[in-house]
Amino acid sequence: MPGDPKLSAISTFNIRSADGCSLAVTVEGEPSLPALMFSNSMGADSSMWDQQVSDLRGGFRIIRYDARGHGRSDPRPGPYSIEMLARDALSVLDSLEIEQAHWCGISLGGIIGQWLGANAPARINRLVLSNTTNYFPNPAPWQARIDAVKKGGVSAIADAVIAGWLSEEFRTRNPHAAAQAREMLIGTSNEGYIACCEVLSRLDQRDLSPQIACPTLVIAGRHDKSTPMDAGEALSQLIPNAGFTVLEAAHISNIEQPQRFSEQLRSFLHE
Repeated sequence: MPGDPKLSAISTFNIRSADGCSLAVTVEGEPSLPALMFSNSMGADSSMWDQQVSDLRGGFRIIRYDARGHGRSDPRPGPYSIEMLARDALSVLDSLEIEQAHWCGISLGGIIGQWLGANAPARINRLVLSNTTNYFPNPAPWQARIDAVKKGGVSAIADAVIAGWLSEEFRTRNPHAAAQAREMLIGTSNEGYIACCEVLSRLDQRDLSPQIACPTLVIAGRHDKSTPMDAGEALSQLIPNAGFTVLEAAHISNIEQPQRFSEQLRSFLHE
């Protein structure tokens, strides 16, 4: 590990999870600041939070990591589970000797956050669940995506995924950002992507939602087809006293509406 991540202003390093998986981690900010941990969407990596890190820099100790099978973390094949992915995040916090952190997760990162909020409540201060759900009733679309990736790799589904991630209006207006998102997606290992699709194909955390007691904000995208606005609202109603807000975005709302997303995040975390 280059340097001491607890002392350096900015550190990039790898840690080992409980089962030995190497996880890429970036930490920015002084240890005296409140800890804020970001968790990426399936098919993304920690760079998806670049704008939020820029916007919130100086107010938090910001921790980002690539989920297993994504980015610079080990491209381990499955099977995965939500508990496994959540314990990876706890391993990151443990390695930094952080007892409690704010959590901001989008899509898969929000699903992981729900598990943590219910099963590791002492580790989570405030919880932001963006463009996510607690239940997918139909496994068939996930199986179709698994089959496509097994046959042609992540690049075979890239155009369809990006069309769901970002609205057509945004992609037309900001083709550079759309191209960056596509490059991030196709950089995901086939093994990691398939394993996460398998996790989502059997997702049902509806029993966990009422157990989340920490202050929670659910963010939905008005044009999100992957985790529709109604699913986000239903999730917020199951979590005691959760807030709910809607952004004019598709599935990756923090990229499509970066300033508005950061404003919502800053306001909630400073309440």
